[in-house]
Amino acid sequence: VRAWSPARAGRAKASHRACLIARFGFVYARERLDAEARLRTFICDMETVQRIIYIAVVESFHAAKMAFWKIRISVKETLALDHIGPEPLEVAALDYIARHQDLYDVCQSVQDVICSMNTNPKIPYPPDVDFCVIRTLIRELCSLAFSMQTLIPPLDIALGVDGELFNRAMYYRSCDSDFTASFVAYHVWPPLMENGVVIVKGEVVTKK
Repeated sequence: VRAWSPARAGRAKASHRACLIARFGFVYARERLDAEARLRTFICDMETVQRIIYIAVVESFHAAKMAFWKIRISVKETLALDHIGPEPLEVAALDYIARHQDLYDVCQSVQDVICSMNTNPKIPYPPDVDFCVIRTLIRELCSLAFSMQTLIPPLDIALGVDGELFNRAMYYRSCDSDFTASFVAYHVWPPLMENGVVIVKGEVVTKK
């Protein structure tokens, strides 16, 4: 058995972090567009479709973080009974959760997200739209957000507000934006953050 090494552990964590960031980019580039296509079957207005997907991202991260918080408390209480090792209890708990992803009931989070979206007053949608059509996107986001909480520091998304001043350090403008406008009309995708620093820019639509 190889001895625990801070350097080796650090390399493993860096690799895991890089994979999660890459997954976030893949979801934006692939899963998001697939979800848009599914919603466009029911909704003609592209702005409404993009707003729905943005809310799905926000709700998925919220649901995953809440689930992670509960699991971390339970794992720390269990490990504290006989914890022996060079790493602190908090680090041991995060490593344990990272290795045992089956502790997370992602299906329950998906249901929570869909229920939350069904009652969200910011979503104007026809009665026949079932958000289960974007279940694949929501599931991937929940799983990804949960895994991001096992990092030190964790990765998270920044929440945007319609009408905020456009920040080129945090966002790209969508191709249908008014590039002379200074304010955000609505958000398409959130930026990924680490300790308040932008790791991956988000996307917004700017209009006067």
